Amino acid sequence: MPATEAAPGSTPAPSAGPVMLRPPRPGDLGWVVSRHGAVYAAEYGWDARFEGMVAGIVARFVERFDPAAECCVIAERDGVPVGSVFVVRQSKRTAKLRLLLVEPSARGIGLGRRLVREAMAFARAAGYRRMVLWTNEVLVAARGIYVDEGFVLERSEPHESFGASLVGEYWSRPL
Repeated sequence: MPATEAAPGSTPAPSAGPVMLRPPRPGDLGWVVSRHGAVYAAEYGWDARFEGMVAGIVARFVERFDPAAECCVIAERDGVPVGSVFVVRQSKRTAKLRLLLVEPSARGIGLGRRLVREAMAFARAAGYRRMVLWTNEVLVAARGIYVDEGFVLERSEPHESFGASLVGEYWSRPL
């Protein structure tokens, strides 16, 4: 297969064009679910239960969506989605960062950090005072962004999920 052609079911490799951030369009939420499942299976060996969890998060987002308090941001380069992040309401004063994803082809350009900053800016503008997130210890790059952006690890706990032995982590920061 030529280097410019994508593998079946994957997102085509974008060029080096600029990345824009935008709200989701029809098909983007399905992309978020699909790419989380494919990327985490390829990189960590996680099974379909992870993709199912992501599908549930996306479904709840759509069912309960309040545009004044929640958002989804899609990163796009040359018309192709290359990243995502969600902000959802955890409580009146606390926002939760969810579903941060950067396509492997778009890593190394600061996109993950840009998406996290965009999520925090939205949360501040929406009146939240605090932001929380849940991640897993194996997600080293994302954890590095969270540390650099002022999140503090509150607690961790081992768990068996997605066909793997993992350590879940709960992070927070004031806004």
